[in-house]
Amino acid sequence: MTPADPTVRATRTLAVASLLGLIALSLAWELWLAPLRPGGSWLALKALPLCLPLAGLLKHRMYTYRWLSLVIWLYFIEGVVRAWSDPPPGNRLALIQIALCLAAFAACVLHVRLRFRNARALAAAAEPLPGSPP
Repeated sequence: MTPADPTVRATRTLAVASLLGLIALSLAWELWLAPLRPGGSWLALKALPLCLPLAGLLKHRMYTYRWLSLVIWLYFIEGVVRAWSDPPPGNRLALIQIALCLAAFAACVLHVRLRFRNARALAAAAEPLPGSPP
């Protein structure tokens, strides 16, 4: 199913872009930019769960948008904690993570809302008017 509404396409693009940004940030942060240990950290594995919803987002699966909007808060919480407790540059990277999480959440929620609104409009248009012949 390909959504025809340009706003739905824009929210899908924002959701995918922010998710890819979170994956790239997680890997770069824990392997090169500011790892917890010199040479990289096993914390880079936190990017793996973010790879799971990519297929669902690209296949327009509504369920994926819904559960991603819940799961993304775990990464938001990590960003808030690390923005408060990590020294630079880790705290700046955490602020970027917070922004990407908020963008992903907003995109997912708007995507679901717009698709439900469009589905209701299509269903209403398909119903016969009262008093019209079947």
